[in-house]
Amino acid sequence: MILIRAPLRISLGGGGTDLPSYYEQFGSTFISASIDKFVYLAIHQPFADEIIVKYSEFERVRAVNDVRHPLVRECLKLAEHQGPIEIVSFADIPAGTGLGSSGAFTVALLKGLYHLARRPHSATDIAADACTVEMDRLKEPVGKQDPYASAFGGIRRFDIDRKGAVKVSPVSMPSTARVELEDRLMLFFTNQRRSASQVLRHQDQQTRSAASDKTSPMLENLHQTQTLGLESFEALREGNLPAFAQLMSTQWEQKRKRSPGSTNPEIDHLYDLAMKNGAAGGKLIGAGGGGFLMFVADDKPRLRRVMTEAGLPEVRFRFDELGAQVTVSE
Repeated sequence: MILIRAPLRISLGGGGTDLPSYYEQFGSTFISASIDKFVYLAIHQPFADEIIVKYSEFERVRAVNDVRHPLVRECLKLAEHQGPIEIVSFADIPAGTGLGSSGAFTVALLKGLYHLARRPHSATDIAADACTVEMDRLKEPVGKQDPYASAFGGIRRFDIDRKGAVKVSPVSMPSTARVELEDRLMLFFTNQRRSASQVLRHQDQQTRSAASDKTSPMLENLHQTQTLGLESFEALREGNLPAFAQLMSTQWEQKRKRSPGSTNPEIDHLYDLAMKNGAAGGKLIGAGGGGFLMFVADDKPRLRRVMTEAGLPEVRFRFDELGAQVTVSE
């Protein structure tokens, strides 16, 4: 029995520039933090000559090609797994909420399969292979942020060059500012879930169609988002949380312009309510359309009370420093 956990993530700057339609032209920089909410997998080798997969559905098949779950099927192929296997998954937070669950799932599964096969691997290997599964094999309109944030853990800056190579660097903050950031960040669930694919596919198509027009609104928006990500990095490095909070709100405005489907009247109302009642800055996490609102709080009790009264559950969290881990191997 092997138990693996991979952390979910929150985006702190530059989100949206990690898709190949953008970074293959201009490169990308984004800032992410992994949190102590996880996707968990249990991997077991059963006696029966079968592949058993348990998630929101149940599968029992003989051949890898018969597995319906696309991530499981392609991970098994990439890892060149042979023989029977049982895979069970569960998570602290449901999928479709903007915290990078599919990337974390893929990272956890590959780490478990490589551990099972005694195949040497690094966080870079796992993240890169997870991107291969989602972006190359399955052609999902996703970026590199989620697998890399989950594989590495911590608060990190990721730089992607035009060939897709990723440089990973820790975000070095004053210790007091880091503690304060962790304390002041608050997550509230909007009670709405939505697949990121639709929002990201629209951005991806618009960015690719604008490749010959360097002045297109989509590219200009992403350039500004990139700049805001770099400014967010500097604000964090300096421990300037008021500046970081303001940048977070500015990034949310950029996302709303870039992808109108990322929000709706109810989310806009809840965001405005929070900003009038204790939030210094905030945004919707992930591609949008639902999921979690994240705020830097000036007045935590007031913000918590108002959001609770509006029916939004709070998810309290801390930063995760370890990234994907095998927690049990027997």
